[in-house]
Amino acid sequence: MPPTKKAGILGATGTVGQRFILLLANHPQFAIHALGASSRSAGKPYFEATKWKQSSPIPDNVKKLVVKECVAEEFSECDVVFSGLDADVAGDIELAFLKANLVVFSNAKNYRRDPAVPLIVPTVNTSHLALIPHQRALHSLSKGFIITNANCSTTGLVVPLKALQDAFGPLDRVLVQTMQAISGAGYPGVPSLDIIDNVVPFISGEEEKMEWETLKILGDLDTSATAFTPLAETRVSATCNRVPVIDGHTMSVSLSFARRPAPEPEDVARAMRDYTCEAQVLGCYSAPGRAIVVTEEQDRPQPRLDRDVEGGQTVTVGRIRNCNVLDIKFTLLVHNTVLGAAGSSVLNAEVAVAKGLI
Repeated sequence: MPPTKKAGILGATGTVGQRFILLLANHPQFAIHALGASSRSAGKPYFEATKWKQSSPIPDNVKKLVVKECVAEEFSECDVVFSGLDADVAGDIELAFLKANLVVFSNAKNYRRDPAVPLIVPTVNTSHLALIPHQRALHSLSKGFIITNANCSTTGLVVPLKALQDAFGPLDRVLVQTMQAISGAGYPGVPSLDIIDNVVPFISGEEEKMEWETLKILGDLDTSATAFTPLAETRVSATCNRVPVIDGHTMSVSLSFARRPAPEPEDVARAMRDYTCEAQVLGCYSAPGRAIVVTEEQDRPQPRLDRDVEGGQTVTVGRIRNCNVLDIKFTLLVHNTVLGAAGSSVLNAEVAVAKGLI
């Protein structure tokens, strides 16, 4: 059965836009209908407009599509629009698309703090889609809405935290140190003289995003489904580093639980293995078979070996053990341009279709 939903991609020539193209090229529900980029690229066939940096070639059904400017009128036939735009231009463009009654799934940070915009990691908090009727009412829309997915590093962190919160109750303190791949900086990204033979212990705005996004994502909707209630008692402290890896963000996490006694490492591992999300229950096409993969090897996860597990839509966790300062510590890995970026938007859209929102 051919796809029934027409999809547009904004920022189609960039790193995240290219990942959207790969994820949607053979999708059973979404057919790529329109590609948008800057005025420099508009009017050119896609293969001429982009500097393709993916390991797979440009899909044949996309190569000769003519790139459009990112204006709502050019995407009026689209049932859903995926935005891989940079934050410096995403705000105005995405708002214009929303006002044009279009459905937007955004990878940009611009509307993540908006109290009427769900911030969704598809294997964590798709229940927050229940706010969409309220958002539509605020903007007098019949079908349009905007959903944002989280920062790439936040996305990897909140999946195991959600499993632990569900199994053992509130988290008290979370300390996380990231080792983030250079693809997270886009193209051309980090200069080679800065990253080769080096680690850069600063990523602008990254630590703040991890610390507050986690609280919104793991929080609740109020009973009227019109406002979010972020976690009030959990505290998150992040230290973010850029490392010479192409894809895959690795993180070292230590945490404590509000309830005593704290669970043992084997209890934590079991809770993560047993964790399932709504996208899996709904049978969404891109949903991983396992939302969390727990590895027993002492030296895993590793980016090169584990980033493509479950098509990049899972979080791999290893080295679960007791912490001498807090309660439990572990290492995790997330594919930063799949689940951490474009893959989240695509899976969020699949859930929205399953729930009848598109």
